Amino acid sequence: MNTLSSNKIKYLKWVALATCIIMFLATFGGGVVTRTDSGLGCGREWPTCNGKLVPAHTIASVIEFSHRSVSALAGLLSIASFVGFLLFCKGRRDLKFFSFTTLLFVIIQGIMGALAVVFSQSAAVMALHFGFSIIAFASALIMTLGVWQMDRDYRKPTEVIPVTRGFRNLVWGTTIYTYIAVYTGAFLSHATTNGIKLFAGMPPLSLHQAAAGILVVLILALAHVSYRHHPRHKDIRVLGVITVVLVLLQGLIGFSLLAVTRPELYMFVVLGHMIVIALLFAVLSYMSYRVWSLSPRADKLPPAVHSS
Repeated sequence: MNTLSSNKIKYLKWVALATCIIMFLATFGGGVVTRTDSGLGCGREWPTCNGKLVPAHTIASVIEFSHRSVSALAGLLSIASFVGFLLFCKGRRDLKFFSFTTLLFVIIQGIMGALAVVFSQSAAVMALHFGFSIIAFASALIMTLGVWQMDRDYRKPTEVIPVTRGFRNLVWGTTIYTYIAVYTGAFLSHATTNGIKLFAGMPPLSLHQAAAGILVVLILALAHVSYRHHPRHKDIRVLGVITVVLVLLQGLIGFSLLAVTRPELYMFVVLGHMIVIALLFAVLSYMSYRVWSLSPRADKLPPAVHSS
């Protein structure tokens, strides 16, 4: 790898990492806005805040304006990442794709956030806002880990060991279902705020609890197959263990929500619940990408990507 290529790789690695971190903070900030009911902290105005570029010093306006600022920074970094991968990573359509989806979903959630401020939105639509934010974060994580893996592979290529289509489909199915379970949780949060009693004939809480229970079973099955049947794929085994830790932590936090009575403490527990599920979905999304790159057809990507 010549000096110029090394500099390009270094740029891609660090701009992708910065994008991923700020994307996570933007996702967390959206949760803070929701839980503190600060969505109208700047009034029904966007991008100004109560008619000003700099908000008044109220807690709600500072929270909402800070979230807007972090989201804007996430957008700028997403553009920088997309342009960088487009120019410097021409042979990697996969990483260019995830840099594009990162930018795309940042734009979509930004538009949805602006519409939520200017016009009132239903609980179902607001739940999608969180859903799109975790897709943006997951895409940023895949882009980041992908380019760091690419750098390691260039330095030290390793043997390609494909995974089975059955295992690949199990990972994909679990990831898709996780997104559905996440949506039920986001809907529950907004339904509680809006006083919604039933959704599709079920109480929102019961719907989410049923979805969460199925998710735990799926994750445990996935982790078992990952660890027991893939001894030569260290990264797959590690990812499987991480998913179990996250889903059990998520369940523990979820049960604690039923016991917490103090409003200020409840808010922090809910935010922890949101952070863990965002991380779980992002890890599963990266795992989905890895099993795709390790699937039997080894001609889709450069050989370096297929290392384990």
